[in-house]
Amino acid sequence: MTKPRSYPAGVTSWVDVAHDDVEGARAFYGALFGWTFTENPVPQDVDGYLIAQLDGVDAAGVVGTRAHPGSSGWNTYTAVDDLDAAAARVEAAGGHVVTAASRAGMGGRSAACTDPYGVVFSLWQAGARPGAQALNAPGAWNFSDLHATDPEASAAWYGEVFGWSVDDLGFGRMIRRPGYGDHLAHTSDPEIYQRQAGVGAPRGFADAIGWMAPLLPGEEPHWHVTFTVADRDATAASVTRLGGTVLGTSDSDWTREALVRDPQGGVFTASQFAPRGS
Repeated sequence: MTKPRSYPAGVTSWVDVAHDDVEGARAFYGALFGWTFTENPVPQDVDGYLIAQLDGVDAAGVVGTRAHPGSSGWNTYTAVDDLDAAAARVEAAGGHVVTAASRAGMGGRSAACTDPYGVVFSLWQAGARPGAQALNAPGAWNFSDLHATDPEASAAWYGEVFGWSVDDLGFGRMIRRPGYGDHLAHTSDPEIYQRQAGVGAPRGFADAIGWMAPLLPGEEPHWHVTFTVADRDATAASVTRLGGTVLGTSDSDWTREALVRDPQGGVFTASQFAPRGS
């Protein structure tokens, strides 16, 4: 039996969506992804926090925020061993801590930050909850990607703060936390290297934690969340039926994707793994 997934410092480890309408988000994502929900202790400035679970394990969070009415969207957290030291690194490198460290019960501690280019992200020092346990399966988180104004400058900044490397593969820039693949192979995913070799994954992909993407016309820089789905077209149809909006679809050599906006305004991608020629 493999161990629960743990996250070394510098690896993206959790996602949640902030909405004014927590119950509306519960209904939409529960129906779309098959999530069930449990309550979680929260700081005083938020109006409820739900832990979404898929097949009984943690998948994502849904947070209602009284302090910031009208805010909506998906947030990405990066694991740190020492939240206070990581927050100091963010500030020293020219970023900002915009929400002071707070404790989520026994789950851990978090703080919201911005990088020097205004992109919001969060830090997570794990306690009882190490991070997402449902990953890369239908209804589960796949990756978070940085849509950056200046990819080269962002790569340098996150490399300084979190130790990331960014590899230009021609078709995209892969964000890696060196050593993450070895960590997975020795803990929760002992067959990761064999499995990825079997599908011709790029060199270093076991260390991948996301992708760096240039901005689309009219797009603001942000961390963008992608979820795995079994069937892109069926998921897109469900989004519409549940009151969301399909903003567009695309196909690549590896995936079939739909860009989606939920009924409360949160935008994410639904991605079907469909390598061409397979």
